[in-house]
Amino acid sequence: MKLIGKLDSPYVRRVAISLTLMDIPFEHLSLSVFRDKAAFAAINPLLKAPTFVTQDGRVLMESTLILDHLEHGLPSEKRLMPEDQSERTRALYILGLALAAADKSVQLVYETKLRPEESQYEPWVERVTAQARTAFAELEKSYAGLDGEWLPGTLSQADITTAIAWTFARNEIPNVINAEAHPALIRLAARTEELPAFQKWQPE
Repeated sequence: MKLIGKLDSPYVRRVAISLTLMDIPFEHLSLSVFRDKAAFAAINPLLKAPTFVTQDGRVLMESTLILDHLEHGLPSEKRLMPEDQSERTRALYILGLALAAADKSVQLVYETKLRPEESQYEPWVERVTAQARTAFAELEKSYAGLDGEWLPGTLSQADITTAIAWTFARNEIPNVINAEAHPALIRLAARTEELPAFQKWQPE
């Protein structure tokens, strides 16, 4: 099985770390949708990262769909989503916030770093900035009272994705997010980054 995409994408990194934590072997092809366009398109003509090639050669896209496919059928001790319905719903809520935070952060990178300044649309930048800040503020509230513990008691996809989104934002758009206002997320990221799976798959 193969994971295609650069680890500077929070979604590619999310999949790589999750598969490692689930003990699912895979090969990582560090291809850019920009610099390695032809090679990437040969695998997935939509040029979407992450792309995942299953054991039977099927091509999957979208990190959540890839992880859902791979987690299905795993023994409970290797899954990263809670089985208890109440805990799962809570994890899905946090996961939705984390994915929104990552999505808006990525949009800001594209808008402010890749698009020429004269072509940037300020009302859109302001809107996306507000969405990113709101998502991280809600995540901070969710983790504020946990005293360094994982959200459902054991490491879950909610924790993983939140930490990855936070690290991406702090690395790529540090002027947008006020770190001092998010001590709980700082603690979460510090704890997760100490894990071997996180250390193995660092942003490129």
